Amino acid sequence: MPITLRSGLDTGLGVSPDGRPAVDTEQSVTGLSIGQYLIRRLSDYGIRHVFGLPGDYVLSFYSMLEHSPLDLVNCTREDCAGFAADGYARVHGMGAVCVTYGVGGLSLANSIAGAYAEKSPVVLISGAPGIRERVNDPLLHHRVREWHTQLDVFEKICAASREIADPATAFRDIDQLLDTAHRQKRPVYIELPRDMVSVVPDQIRPYAAPKWQSDSSALAEAVADTVSRIEAAKKPVIIAGVELHRLGLQSEVVALAEASGIAIAATMLSKSVVSEVHPLYIGLYEGALGREEVTSFVEESDCVILLGALLTDLDLGIFTAKLDATKSVFATCDELRISHHHYHNVLLEDFLRGLVAAKPKAAKRPLPPGPAAAQQPFTLEPERPITTTRLVRRLDESLDDKTIVIADVGDALFASSELVIRGQTEFLSPAYYTSMGFAVPAGLGAKMARPDLKVVVLVGDGAFQMTGMELSSIVRRGLAVTVIVLDNKGYGTERVIHEGSFNDINPWQYQLLPQVLGGGTGYEVRTEGEFDDAISKALADTSGMSLIRAHIGIDDRSITLDRIGKGLARRLKQA
Repeated sequence: MPITLRSGLDTGLGVSPDGRPAVDTEQSVTGLSIGQYLIRRLSDYGIRHVFGLPGDYVLSFYSMLEHSPLDLVNCTREDCAGFAADGYARVHGMGAVCVTYGVGGLSLANSIAGAYAEKSPVVLISGAPGIRERVNDPLLHHRVREWHTQLDVFEKICAASREIADPATAFRDIDQLLDTAHRQKRPVYIELPRDMVSVVPDQIRPYAAPKWQSDSSALAEAVADTVSRIEAAKKPVIIAGVELHRLGLQSEVVALAEASGIAIAATMLSKSVVSEVHPLYIGLYEGALGREEVTSFVEESDCVILLGALLTDLDLGIFTAKLDATKSVFATCDELRISHHHYHNVLLEDFLRGLVAAKPKAAKRPLPPGPAAAQQPFTLEPERPITTTRLVRRLDESLDDKTIVIADVGDALFASSELVIRGQTEFLSPAYYTSMGFAVPAGLGAKMARPDLKVVVLVGDGAFQMTGMELSSIVRRGLAVTVIVLDNKGYGTERVIHEGSFNDINPWQYQLLPQVLGGGTGYEVRTEGEFDDAISKALADTSGMSLIRAHIGIDDRSITLDRIGKGLARRLKQA
């Protein structure tokens, strides 16, 4: 979803022609401290919640946040706060997380790396020792090697990073970092020494936002080239990628498909980038690992239009995809390639809107059934032991366009790829970076961003044991999030790839956690009938969190996991 910006009436700022918040004038920010200015600018970008944990190097800014219009959401761990901010950003448009130096900031490296890999704009704010405290190089706590070690780490996994150390350039630096996150849809890092928080600059150097625009000649030629290929093709297809979600271009790709009559497929990472009940949507393209009719439809195409797609190994079915570059149009935020021709300085949004305006006419082509039509009718068998596949099919019966599904890594993700998502961008997963433990804290972030929607988290027991205690924050906030734990007593995906006792974990009594956490309702299910009853009650319960412990067999797995696991196992043997 695109970022909702505060109006100029609220902030005195207004909005620039390209949709970015206008930069403060010197007059409007006179008297603001660096910390106050940062809070104002976060708000200008539509951020309403900041996730994090307190620590001594960030307490002064944390207190400032607590007394600001922003809602400060304390989490149980820094990496969980990062996942929550990431989930928030994917739903809301931009997220923020705030932690202390060293033990706090470095604990976020994995979460922020995932946000970078999957293009999620998270603003990471870390406290730091004061500039004056560093005189004579004392060994202050939380420090690792040099003062700038943490800054060096995040320079590698963020789109931009900076220490706010000079009051004269502080406002400009903040503007540049937030603009970068908004424009590139990737995380940025702000290191804020604690003795800079309350400093009021006596001079301000304004930030001049770069004007990013397409080369008009290259754009016109690329659009004309693509339109001619579409109209000459007999079997065109669109593959809609995750960047369309990040840039808020879902309606444009649907408009292109509807005007031209071209079918749309998606990748696993971009699942639900368009509604999966749209008549032109045919399903996920996953190379040889996906539905055969979708794979054949895409790979038989003589014009494959890939829009905003990150071509990862999972999206390409462990490199079983057969896409002919000479018959492809590949457009992302970073490049535009039509066959072997490269067009430079063409923005993805301009290219897509140019295609929509051109209204190309494509050859009519019989479409394979969409995901909903392809599924067999589901008939509940109350006494039948629950399996992952059947659990997902029953869950599918309860989904509507007011439900966000968040799937963790493993069969929670692979099985749920068969869900039919009715709404747009309402399925979240770390389907490229594949960091286990994403889903529960991301559920917190998504629910804070969209309290009006239901949130369902599907997570394996292994991933749950990593970050599941973030349910404590969900309980504290009284949020009605439904968490389904697939309990097969270990790492089911890794069992398929390489068997070993190291894949087994200690079983927990997950259904009792609401008692431990002081809120919510727990369910334990072994049969389809018990799951049917539990999911019905959980989704109807708006009073608080629901946790369903679903016992599945150790050897149980979805068809998708079986295929992917065998593919990964073959690659492991070849290594």
